Amino acid sequence: MIQVRDLVVRYGSATALDHVSLTVETGELVALIGPNGAGKTTLVNTLSGILRPASGSIEVTGRLAHVPEGRHLFGDLTVEDNLRLGAWRSRDRDPSWLYGLQPQLAELRRRKARTLSGGQQQLVAVGRALMARPDVLMIDELSLGLAPLVVTQLAAELTALHRDQGMALLLIDQNARLAFDLCDRAYVLEAGRNVAEGPCAELARSPEVARAYLGGPVKEIS
Repeated sequence: MIQVRDLVVRYGSATALDHVSLTVETGELVALIGPNGAGKTTLVNTLSGILRPASGSIEVTGRLAHVPEGRHLFGDLTVEDNLRLGAWRSRDRDPSWLYGLQPQLAELRRRKARTLSGGQQQLVAVGRALMARPDVLMIDELSLGLAPLVVTQLAAELTALHRDQGMALLLIDQNARLAFDLCDRAYVLEAGRNVAEGPCAELARSPEVARAYLGGPVKEIS
């Protein structure tokens, strides 16, 4: 679905991504973790075409949809109108099929987006991206500012969508434990560079990764 090779992205003279490589295969769940300023959002914004790379290559097969950090909903529009915007390039903008997958959205559809809780807004942002019928979904900071129970519910929704739709996922999150629980493989990005990659269970057993991102050594990620 996604093949990134030796990607370099700069902001003026500052290098934000320094020869970063990453792959997401069909139907795969992949996490991208790292501290603030590591370049995670720069990477997904480049994949979405918001930023242009200085060098390297990007190949995307199939439809790619992006849930941006901070959600960026139109607060004065209803939930349903926000969802329809996700299908702006399609002739079919009817969200009825999505309500079947996520019944909570049907209950919220006539409410203004600005009146929703943070968890509800994140659900709408994910739903808006799903309206594009993506083959791979990128979510930037799923858990940001949300209560743990809400995060657990959203993670369960994503797991069900992957199981039922076969959709690939690239999850960017500072919550490494959540990312490792949800995904099969992960990349660790620091200062714009790949510093580790591999199966989540193996990375979780790495003392360096566990100490930096999981609050200490763990025996297993289940």
